[in-house]
Amino acid sequence: MSPRPLVVHVTGARPNFPKAAPVIEALREHEVEQLLVHTGQHYDDRMSQVFFTELGLPRPDVDLGIGSGTHATQTAAAMIGLEEVLTQRRPALVVVYGDVNSTVAATLVASKLHLPVAHVEAGLRSFDRSMPEEINRMVTDRISDVLLATCADAVDNLLAEGVDPAAVHLVGNPMIDTLLRHRTRLDQGRARSEAGLGDDDPYVLATLHRPGNVDDREHARSAVATLHRVAEHCPVVLPLHPRSRPRLIDVGLLEHPQVRAVDPLGYLDFLSLVEGSSVVVTDSGGVQEETTVLGVPCLTLRPNTERPVTISHGTNALTTHADLPDAVATRLRAGRPAPGSTPVPPLWDGRSGPRIARVLAGTLGVA
Repeated sequence: MSPRPLVVHVTGARPNFPKAAPVIEALREHEVEQLLVHTGQHYDDRMSQVFFTELGLPRPDVDLGIGSGTHATQTAAAMIGLEEVLTQRRPALVVVYGDVNSTVAATLVASKLHLPVAHVEAGLRSFDRSMPEEINRMVTDRISDVLLATCADAVDNLLAEGVDPAAVHLVGNPMIDTLLRHRTRLDQGRARSEAGLGDDDPYVLATLHRPGNVDDREHARSAVATLHRVAEHCPVVLPLHPRSRPRLIDVGLLEHPQVRAVDPLGYLDFLSLVEGSSVVVTDSGGVQEETTVLGVPCLTLRPNTERPVTISHGTNALTTHADLPDAVATRLRAGRPAPGSTPVPPLWDGRSGPRIARVLAGTLGVA
C-alpha cells in the first residue's frame, strides 16, 4: 500500500489559527497525513498558544520559535527554519494561511524546493503597497499552485492578475467556520466584568496595530487623541497588541479615564467582547470579517481594506481619524442592527473547511 501523502500546514501568527483549525479537522476525513508547523512569529501565549487549547488544534509538531523582529528578520528566520523542515519531510503539499510574514516565507521556501503550495485566503487586495501584508499577499498568490478564495471579489482579483482559472477555488471563509462553531461558548457577561463594565453599559471595542496608525509617533498621537474623543461618548476597551502597547502608552493613551487598556485576549474572550460591544473600531482585517457575521457595527480606521465584501455584505465602513468620533456617535444613536438584518457574504456558512479539504484531496488525488 502506498504511504499516505503528507500535508504540512504553516501557521505563525494569531490570525492564522482560526483559519487553519477547520481545514486541519476536515482533512482528517481524507487519506492524508498532516504536520502542523508553528513558526512562532506570535510568541506570547495569549497571541498563539491559547488558540491551540481553545480551538482544538493539535499542538504544533514543529515550533520554530522565531519571535519578534523586523519584517526581514522574521521572514528570513522563518525561511531558514522552514527550509530544514520541508527538506527533511518533503511533503506532497504545503498549506499557508493569510498574509503574515510566515506565509510568504513558507511559500518562497516550498516553491524553491519544487513543493506545491495551497494558499488559504488568496486574492485579497487593498491595492496599497505601503502595507507589508499587501506585498505578502501578492507574492504568495503569484507563486502558489492552489488558490483558495474567501469571496467573489478575491476571485476577480486573481483572474485580473492572470492566474489560471483552474487554480482558483471559491470556498468561503474558514475563519467564520471557527467563529460559528464556538459562538455558543462566548460569555459577554464575564468579558464585561473583566473589563470593568456593567451588564448594560454600552462600550466601544478598539484594536490598533497597523504601522500606519501606531509606528509613527505623530500618527500614534493622532490615533490616541481620536480614541479620547470617542471615549467622551462611552468607555473604550482596547486590548493592546505587544508591538503597539509601548507606542500608544507613550503618547498618552491611558490619560483618559474612559479608556481601558487590557492585555491581549484569547480567542473566546476577545470575541465575547466583540459580540457585546456597541461599535468596534479596528485596523485589523479579521475583525472586519468577524463583526460582519456577528452583526456588530465596525469602523475601520484605514484608507482602504482588502476585505471590501465586509462593506458590501456586512456592517463595516472605512473612516479617518477626523471622522471617527462622529461616526461612532452616529452608530451609538442608531443602535445595533436587528439580528439577521445585515447581509453575510456567500459561503460564509461554517462549511468552508470541508470545501477546502475536498479541493486539497482532489489536488493530491486521494479520497
